[in-house]
Amino acid sequence: MEIDDIRALVAKVIREMDNEHVKTDIRHGIFSDMNDAIDAAERAQLELIRISLDKRQKIIQAIRDTAKENAELFADMAVEETGMGRVEDKIVKNLVAAEKTPGLEDLRSESASGDNGLTLVELSPYGLIGSITPTTNPTETVINNAIGMIAAGNAVVFSPHPTAKNTTIKAITLLNQAIMKAGGPANLITSVEEPSIEQAEVLMKHKKIRMIVATGGPGVVKAALSSGKKAIGAGAGNPPAVVDETADIEKAAKDIIDGCSFDNNLPCTSEKEVIVVDSVADYLIFNMKKHAVYEMESPQELKKLEELLIHDGKVNKKYIGKGAAYILSQIGIQCERNIRAIIMETAANHPFVQLELMMPVLPIVRVKDIDEAIRVAVEVEHGFRHTAVMHSKNIDNLTNFARAIQTTIFVKNGPSFAGIGVGGEGYTTFTIAGPTGEGLTSAKNFARKRRCVLIDGLFIR
Repeated sequence: MEIDDIRALVAKVIREMDNEHVKTDIRHGIFSDMNDAIDAAERAQLELIRISLDKRQKIIQAIRDTAKENAELFADMAVEETGMGRVEDKIVKNLVAAEKTPGLEDLRSESASGDNGLTLVELSPYGLIGSITPTTNPTETVINNAIGMIAAGNAVVFSPHPTAKNTTIKAITLLNQAIMKAGGPANLITSVEEPSIEQAEVLMKHKKIRMIVATGGPGVVKAALSSGKKAIGAGAGNPPAVVDETADIEKAAKDIIDGCSFDNNLPCTSEKEVIVVDSVADYLIFNMKKHAVYEMESPQELKKLEELLIHDGKVNKKYIGKGAAYILSQIGIQCERNIRAIIMETAANHPFVQLELMMPVLPIVRVKDIDEAIRVAVEVEHGFRHTAVMHSKNIDNLTNFARAIQTTIFVKNGPSFAGIGVGGEGYTTFTIAGPTGEGLTSAKNFARKRRCVLIDGLFIR
């Protein structure tokens, strides 16, 4: 072969390599078919477990930094695409997901030593995790799960909600770019261009997927639990906020409005109804009205609102995550655009109390005493065991309600979002696994325990 021919061949090989590199860069985890997304993630995971923990830590930090840099972009895109929520609150959620999601520090080893030697128990990756994400937290869940799952040594295949696909895909693309820039493998997190029920079914049934993490309503959780794989289910909630006569009523009023209007009530942790002891109910409502709320006192207005928001006994999804002013405008009520919530008094059996509305519409139920408040709150929470809130200075009342309600999150004397680390102590998660019992998930929940036993050695006491 002549020298020119050799040079031409080398140039051809380099061009092909460059073209393949460009394809990989352009793709950044997004594929047309779920099977391809899974195969690419599998290759990435095999690379991940070969690199050092120090390098893995750098990858996690790159994800955090990129998420923080793009928190506003993600929030703008989510509100624009889904038509739900508040940009300023979504920015907060993206930031806490980036900053307060546990990483490698969550993976603690255990050991036991004695006459027979040493046993070491460590947390190791499952391999490939399939993560189904909701339209309510389209980037927050991706940031949160990517950090925790990759920290545990896994690759993640996301199945985004179709109504938030562009926002979720943008987040996945940018996080993949950050991972590669930090020296990590391409396609460590993947997804599909056109998410659908069919693509999600492929994900849940695929033999290479070792764990399914489903964040959403009862349907998606049920599907995950029926997959035959290890499953973590983060389901629905209907959090009650109980207020007794010992509470700091002024603070309780502000906290409840702050919590129920946060991101237009999209979080499953948000206050969905208030159960208040009659002796302080008027004062609570009086103070709520200081915090940009519209009080609906007319039975005719309430009926119109009910007809707008409830169809055939179900929540009208058209208004989920919409602002209070917009919702009021749909029944002919004009008010200031800064109105954050709509409040009204109802009976405990009203659909606004019984159903998880996921919009800033807050029904208030009067009860005679704390015993009735606890009983009603437990009933309307429907046994989801998700989140409950209580405002009280009586330790016995707080204890009795906590024991009765048995929720994964119980917030005392604060807004509901304190329970996920927004203004409260503790780490942040957007996958709150009540149905499967993991609670507020983190990296340790995405790893399996492995025991390594050394007989008659390294026992040095």
